[in-house]
Amino acid sequence: MTRTTITLGRPVGIADVVAIARGGARVAIGSSAMRRLKRSRAVVDKLAAGEKPIYGLNTGLGAGVDTRLTAAEMNEFQARVLIARSVGIGPRFGTAEVRALLAARLAGLTHGAAGLSPALAERIAAMLNKGVHPVVPSVASVGESDLAPCSHALLPLIGAGKAELGGKMMSGAEAMRRACIKLVPLGPKDGIALVSANAASLGTGALVLHDAAVVLQAQRAALALSLEGFRGNLDPFDPRLARVRAAPGQAEAAAAVLKLLKGGALTRPGAARRVQDPLSFRCFPSVHGAAMAALASAMLVLEQELNSGGDNPAVVDGDMIMTGNFDITALVLEFERLGQALAQTAILSAQRIAKMQSQSLTDLPRFLSPRGAMHAGVAGLGKVSSALEADIRHLAHPCSLLVLPTADGVEDYATMAPRVVAKTRAIVDKLATIAGMELMVAAQAVDLRKVAKLGAGTKRAYDWVRGLSKFVDVDRSLSAEVEKVGAGVLSGDLGVILRPSSRP
Repeated sequence: MTRTTITLGRPVGIADVVAIARGGARVAIGSSAMRRLKRSRAVVDKLAAGEKPIYGLNTGLGAGVDTRLTAAEMNEFQARVLIARSVGIGPRFGTAEVRALLAARLAGLTHGAAGLSPALAERIAAMLNKGVHPVVPSVASVGESDLAPCSHALLPLIGAGKAELGGKMMSGAEAMRRACIKLVPLGPKDGIALVSANAASLGTGALVLHDAAVVLQAQRAALALSLEGFRGNLDPFDPRLARVRAAPGQAEAAAAVLKLLKGGALTRPGAARRVQDPLSFRCFPSVHGAAMAALASAMLVLEQELNSGGDNPAVVDGDMIMTGNFDITALVLEFERLGQALAQTAILSAQRIAKMQSQSLTDLPRFLSPRGAMHAGVAGLGKVSSALEADIRHLAHPCSLLVLPTADGVEDYATMAPRVVAKTRAIVDKLATIAGMELMVAAQAVDLRKVAKLGAGTKRAYDWVRGLSKFVDVDRSLSAEVEKVGAGVLSGDLGVILRPSSRP
């Protein structure tokens, strides 16, 4: 089967990055992009032969900007740019994250603002297409260009570093040799052009946002199934309420839940047990809607960054201009907002997990155990969800407001973008597990209540979770099932099942 090919040079979206990173899609540099690369490279070569001082071309970097490079030093200096900034430590990025980083950097380079030698852009594309995956430690960047991650990721271009090829670890030089990718020497500015970018934050951030959308979809299914098990009141989901107060995402969240419940007994008049349910049920449209709105905004800003040139200096109109275009404060603020919005949804979900186990609120056995109070039922899941929710609230606190200056005080501001993306990644992962546990608890309540007819969407969600976690009768350890269901949520397996076309 022929793999999908993503042509760079046209607008790139989050779905493209995901396809390259996880789907093994090939990349190609479009003809228009190649023309831009050649034009901008001609500008670099022209200015390299002149006397005008240009940052990173004929001067040092950071605090070394006051050091002038001779013509003989320019090329050798560019290789040292990569080597000296390969200072990353800690856990290494996974293969998908490395591919996302490379894809994001290549997409940025095709705008032409970096002035990179076209042959090097072709080598990066070849690394992706032939599966050369460099070893990239995840800790070092402060977010004003991901210098260290980009350096580690592109060391194989100069025959350095380490890389994985075909499941085997080897030197970067050996990986390139085995992949039949010929090395080309770096020219003026090539080193800084390769690494002066936020490719780690953008690439991994694209994967995080994709997964956040998947988890939010699962949360809607979990809430809908909880409503079935609780026999909740659907008044707060009435579409007419949007005319009274149209909060961001509220109408969309409510409509999505009603769609899942469509055709079920709960949608009939008088089906609700209570006049008014706890806030964790009732406020779902506004709280979840806020998270949906935050995600949509973050996606918009990230895709703007993917389709921009954040290089310093930048090739513009036949000249090279010093910039601050590498600063992605706007995107970092979007991720901070998204993390806080997801934390709010986690609070509601954890509360519903607890409420569903209350005999006085549900009219079902305590802890949803069919064998009475001497049995634990699903009680343990409340403690796990509470622990995860506390972690999420901690992670949601901003980490981008205070940084230590670097580069002898010249670089006195930073966004901490990689750390913000990383903590949002952790939030999404933990939230997937909470959503999975809510599905398990809701399915238990549905079974005990003997719901006559589930909605079309909630029936799919119920069948899916029951395929991974059976009804809890006699007490058993639920650890493995919690992890299996959470992993299925995060991988998008549930999302596939929820599509109407997935079932005959």
